[in-house]
Amino acid sequence: MNLFEGVTQPGGATGGVDKALDGAITQLIAAGEIKGKSGELTLVYSLGKIPAKRVIVAGLGKQAGFNVDSIRRVSAEACRFARGKAAKRVATIVHGGGVGGIEPEKAAQAITEGAILGLYRFRKHISKEPENGDVQELLVVERDEAKRSHLEKGCDVGKVTAESVAFARDMINEPANFMTPSVMAEIARNLAGECGLGLTVLERAQMKELGMGGLVGVSQGSHQDPKFIVLSYRGDAASQKTVGLVGKGITFDSGGISLKPAEDMGEMKGDMAGGATVMAAIRAVGKLKPKINVTAVIPATENLPGGSALKPGDVIKAMNGKTIEIISTDAEGRLILADALSYAVKNGLSPVVDVATLTGAIRVALGDVTVGVFGNSEEFSKKVMTAAEEAGERMWQMPMFEEYKEQYKSEVADLKNTGGRPGGAITSALFVGEFVSDTPWVHLDIAGTSLTSKEKGHAVKGATGVAVRTLVNLVMNLAAE
Repeated sequence: MNLFEGVTQPGGATGGVDKALDGAITQLIAAGEIKGKSGELTLVYSLGKIPAKRVIVAGLGKQAGFNVDSIRRVSAEACRFARGKAAKRVATIVHGGGVGGIEPEKAAQAITEGAILGLYRFRKHISKEPENGDVQELLVVERDEAKRSHLEKGCDVGKVTAESVAFARDMINEPANFMTPSVMAEIARNLAGECGLGLTVLERAQMKELGMGGLVGVSQGSHQDPKFIVLSYRGDAASQKTVGLVGKGITFDSGGISLKPAEDMGEMKGDMAGGATVMAAIRAVGKLKPKINVTAVIPATENLPGGSALKPGDVIKAMNGKTIEIISTDAEGRLILADALSYAVKNGLSPVVDVATLTGAIRVALGDVTVGVFGNSEEFSKKVMTAAEEAGERMWQMPMFEEYKEQYKSEVADLKNTGGRPGGAITSALFVGEFVSDTPWVHLDIAGTSLTSKEKGHAVKGATGVAVRTLVNLVMNLAAE
């Protein structure tokens, strides 16, 4: 059940349950125990008055600020609360379907996404069984038969989308010894079979033939072979146009010769979050089957300080012929993206979105709440921002002024791989943009948002899977155009 803040007499389905419970909810409101505030969860025992043994009254907050993302949040938090009470089956009314004014299909999708993502946990390497088992069934209750098909469609889309986010979370949460470039390639192979996708995996020798000096260079210090993974979905055989999704796949980033501090280095197992994100997005696309063509490109390697590793001062050549002076080997993500984006452009992908845990600077600028958005096309950037808003994922467009480019000009090569600390997220994005030519392109820097240390709404501790739902929305919107 649910309740908006300030409501003293519950109506609708909540009112019906209140009546069946002899006004128990009304009494708790009058006593000040239930206020309807956002995040408030109250357990009421039915004592046999209705079939359900327990009722959770979830606060929705102020009605004026209620939206689809509010539904995701309340669904996630209520389902986690229910799991904590050892519940195995949960039934819910359609949050926002009444006075909330949300379309039934969108509400059902958000309920499903919130439940699946809120209940997510990564326990693969924990031998002890959890204190409470999983919720096994979520039932969305609606008496109006006319809304049933809309609810079913929303639940189906929500399930595919949320399970794809969970797929990304699983990859990102894996320790680096369980998520090597070869393992990423094997996951891609399984994904291709499951979703009917095309797959190409380039090996080191093929990368060298194509002139991928960035990816080959970064991989030099590791004993793990790099992989260049290409997954393709063909939903519109009559069209030559293909959307490109590019994801950074650094399966572990030690910083290379420019070694990172030891503290929190373990988090760098998640430096392949961009790659996991685009793989998860094309997984959802393969299951939702929109009429559009999409290709995901994932350059995957470790960045380690071996005897043959890249050194500061080295010069390498990217696939498009541009030479790069290495200032810091810890600015490696942009080097592998240089080759991946060059490959995307050469193969006619357009428009292109790249997703990367690229800079600590974006965390300084936007914290752990907001994804940084950079692009060379205002029209395409707006489409990405719209898709993000629909997904409830917070993103903010950053400036891309030409003056910043001065910071990464080199005296010995075409470019330096870092422009220094001032405006670091911007100069890094501009550097990556050097490899997209005139192709409409957006860069999402998820370094501040790919992990979270706290449980809130549909986010749980560990990998967030941020940007997966945005990319899925973007592809579906482009298909609808």
